[in-house]
Amino acid sequence: MSALSNRINNLSESQTIKMAKMGRELAAKGVDVISLSFGEPDFHTPEHIKEAAKTAMDKNFTYYTPVAGYPDLRKAVVGKLKTENNLDYTDSQIVVSTGAKQAIANAVLCLVNPGEEVIIPTPYWVSYSEVVKLAEGVSVFIDTTVENNFKITAEQLEAAITPKTKLFMFSSPCNPTGSVYSKEELESLAKVFEKYPNIYILSDEIYEHINFIGGHESIAQFDSIKDRVVIINGWSKAFAMTGWRIGYTASNSEIAAACDKMQGQITSGTCSITQKAGVAAYTGGLETVLQMRDQFQKRRDLVYGLLKDIPGITVNLPDGAFYFFPNVTSFFGKSYNGKTINDSDELSIFLLEEAHVATVGGDSFGDKKSIRISYAAAEDKLVEAMKRIKAALGKLV
Repeated sequence: MSALSNRINNLSESQTIKMAKMGRELAAKGVDVISLSFGEPDFHTPEHIKEAAKTAMDKNFTYYTPVAGYPDLRKAVVGKLKTENNLDYTDSQIVVSTGAKQAIANAVLCLVNPGEEVIIPTPYWVSYSEVVKLAEGVSVFIDTTVENNFKITAEQLEAAITPKTKLFMFSSPCNPTGSVYSKEELESLAKVFEKYPNIYILSDEIYEHINFIGGHESIAQFDSIKDRVVIINGWSKAFAMTGWRIGYTASNSEIAAACDKMQGQITSGTCSITQKAGVAAYTGGLETVLQMRDQFQKRRDLVYGLLKDIPGITVNLPDGAFYFFPNVTSFFGKSYNGKTINDSDELSIFLLEEAHVATVGGDSFGDKKSIRISYAAAEDKLVEAMKRIKAALGKLV
């Protein structure tokens, strides 16, 4: 009998981390693996941010920090939300965490009781449903398709709501699809939430600045529901600060105080040096961010053309983030060397073993029909990866 709790035994391993690990293990054997599995910019953290971290160390910012974050960092977040998003928050409504993932966990654990339902559009980021498990909530999924750019309608949302619904979780721009909700689409969802005052909305906006349609829209802009929105954001994607581990929530004061309390019993405050780097990022302008965004858009257009040239793949043009989520069902039931492909996870393993390209199967994202391909890699790597994928898929009969 296992000594481990049901809580951990019921939790699934992160498939994105698993595939990245498998790719590294294969590379360690001398295989030339191209990894397109991880959601990580391949750019370096901008110099002015690194310099701020060095200065922080020189000034001995090396002690415990306030649980919710340094005052100057929370002030910088408030300023960013006002300047870039026209959203009004106070410093006390911001809670800085060790990455956006912890911010999500804080919010869900503070809001969801056992048995309460959390509506999640599919595909979704792999940890959403797992965090709901930890809270002993029940995930209710709304399926979308590549044909409608993986976005739900107001009618689908309302049909999924029950008396047990407590929370709605989504991301825009979306991981894994790159879909971006317009202001009009968000407003139609907000009008549904107006009818249900006991439902909260978790809006994951971590890819906000990797947006190719001219500007980010937050569902928190609608005053009728703003008090029930928990914004999740951070520095990892826009500022290439994945290893620094820093994110935050912006919410009403009650939820913010609860997240502060929750975090105080788990990790306490985020790394002091990281926080000072975060201040520099949010007060140093968006020049480097926009340069990275332009590079991502160039890569998106490159990979889109290459994917469309692969027979059997159905793909849409994402409006943000740095992923494609193509439908690969045409390869199910096909075989090579005595091995039959039954689902997207098996196809992802096949591509790793046969093409030496690491992707992620769609099952853990709530969509068994697709695979996730990250284009956060150099252009020559992307061209070679698509060449290998096309050749490998061509062997399946």
